Amino acid sequence: MKNRTITNILPVVALVFSAAVARLLPHIPNVTPIAAMALFAGAHLSDRRLSLLIVFGAMVLSDLVIGFDPTSPFVYLALGLTVLLGGTITGGVLSVGSRSLIGSVLFFIITNFGVWAMLSLYPKTVDGLLLCYTAAIPFFRNAVVGDLVFAGLLFGAFAILSSRRTTALRAS
Repeated sequence: MKNRTITNILPVVALVFSAAVARLLPHIPNVTPIAAMALFAGAHLSDRRLSLLIVFGAMVLSDLVIGFDPTSPFVYLALGLTVLLGGTITGGVLSVGSRSLIGSVLFFIITNFGVWAMLSLYPKTVDGLLLCYTAAIPFFRNAVVGDLVFAGLLFGAFAILSSRRTTALRAS
């Protein structure tokens, strides 16, 4: 993204924390704005540490309400990688959509490995790992849809806000 400057930080923070609050609202399983917010922060903040701080801060705040579990480190790892993935967005719907889809796949692979490794739901065998991934496919479909919709909303809202700001600055 071309306009990764500190002047964009307030709308980025506002949109990211709005997405985090939305995580606390009732929702369809795995249809949340969290991966989209990680992608968005990575795309719009040039300081990766700040991007990670915002995303992890929002996660910790919402996890204080929802609760932590043994798979939480895997969730945070997947979201951290999604922040980095956001830094590769070059602009445009195709770039955002493809990175969102890649982020969904990363999240699926990493977090379900965490479920298999950390919980006692599946045998600690290759067959158990495959069973874990197979059982998670319906949640993956939900996540892909949610990630694409929320990425569209976040990136679209930011584009509209940026456009209005630019128009207002030109008019003054």
